Amino acid sequence: MPDPLWRRTAVELAGLIRDREVSSREVVEAHLDRIVEVNGQVNAVTLVLEDTALAAADAADGGENLGPLHGVPFTIKENIDCVGSPTTQGVPALADAMPPSDAPVVQRMKRAGAIPLARTNLPELGGRLDTDNLLRGRTFNPWNPALTPGGSSGGEAAALATGMSPIGLGNDILGSLRNPAYCCGITSLKPSAGRIPCVLPMGVDAGMAVQAMLVEGPMARSVADLRLGLSILAGRDVRDPRSVDAPLEGPEPTQRRAALVTEIPGFDLPAVTVAEIRRAGEVLAADGWRVEEVQPPELDRVNEIWNYVIVADQDEESLREQEELITPQLATVFRQIGERIASAPLSNAAIHAERSRLSRVWSDFFGAYPVAIGPTWTCLPWPIDSDLDPETGMDLTLGTAHFISPGNVLGLPAVALATGVADGLPTGVQVYADRWREDLCLAAAEQIEAASRTPTPIDPVPPA
Repeated sequence: MPDPLWRRTAVELAGLIRDREVSSREVVEAHLDRIVEVNGQVNAVTLVLEDTALAAADAADGGENLGPLHGVPFTIKENIDCVGSPTTQGVPALADAMPPSDAPVVQRMKRAGAIPLARTNLPELGGRLDTDNLLRGRTFNPWNPALTPGGSSGGEAAALATGMSPIGLGNDILGSLRNPAYCCGITSLKPSAGRIPCVLPMGVDAGMAVQAMLVEGPMARSVADLRLGLSILAGRDVRDPRSVDAPLEGPEPTQRRAALVTEIPGFDLPAVTVAEIRRAGEVLAADGWRVEEVQPPELDRVNEIWNYVIVADQDEESLREQEELITPQLATVFRQIGERIASAPLSNAAIHAERSRLSRVWSDFFGAYPVAIGPTWTCLPWPIDSDLDPETGMDLTLGTAHFISPGNVLGLPAVALATGVADGLPTGVQVYADRWREDLCLAAAEQIEAASRTPTPIDPVPPA
């Protein structure tokens, strides 16, 4: 008996629709039914766009093929503008914030024939590695509701993991595409800074931290879907002056060497994570790669600079504006981070000069090792709300993301790849390459994926 449509990948669904083996309406209805069936257990989907999705599906079935995702539904994090639905950013004050136009990534998905199906949950202002807010409530990890689903794209990841969506859109300034992929057992691509246009809600302009480190990208359950998503989303848009047109494929590496990051000083990586990294290395070695366990350069300094960059644009007025929108617990964590960095300040000029130096250092590293495979998190998914503990929450957040931050500080591409299940939780690795070399990340991830057991979609474990 064939798999139900909600279990299929976006690429598979596009092929079925293109070959007229199924209709777009059948695909959309299958995912709408799945939302009804399981969303009450995970609270990942915040708003279902049923009427417009079905109308678009009927139009797709009756019209010409529009592109590589013709008739395929997709979901959108609630801090990305999608006309006809509010961009709430997870805060009550923005519950009715209706955007005047689509974000570039939404616009491009529509042009490729994809159909907006639903909006997905996030923490307040996308500011946590967990997903909960006063407006929409908590999103539960579908594997274990006592553990974080990751953040800030936690709703998107949980929706994909449970088959409510085949492909979706999120964003990432400290792993918000990669954190929930790891926790929920899906895959995601954090692109090079500038590869995919990133426009803030309502077209608001942002300071240097957002300009330097925030990206938008695809989330899915297969590397093939990420590759297709990148081909659709990449390229210049005048609304994002940083965005560029750049080739999606680069030259073959002169050295087929892969770095395995199995140790991070100061952290005790989970044994299952180390085992998956080494197994990934074995897969590449079998294909002729020379694999070595090495330390990435100046990782502590990279994390220090992430801290400096994220608070460099903050002042008392901007902090007060944020605090008016978020809970006191999250505001406390924000202030703690700012106070810690203020105790050892660098000028803005020095921050960005150091960031430039580190970028050169890591480019040299990728010259020797075109691909680096390491952990996504330095730990296993932790209990919900652990990041809000006034004594330990800040250190937990920053420590968890110690191998996440290079992607943001240095603008590097990275794939968070689910590789299996251990002790009832998904396992995974993170694949890095130099800027503009998403092709190397994706190629390595595809090889590892082919030798792994894709863990999702799953039926969620309901909250107690």
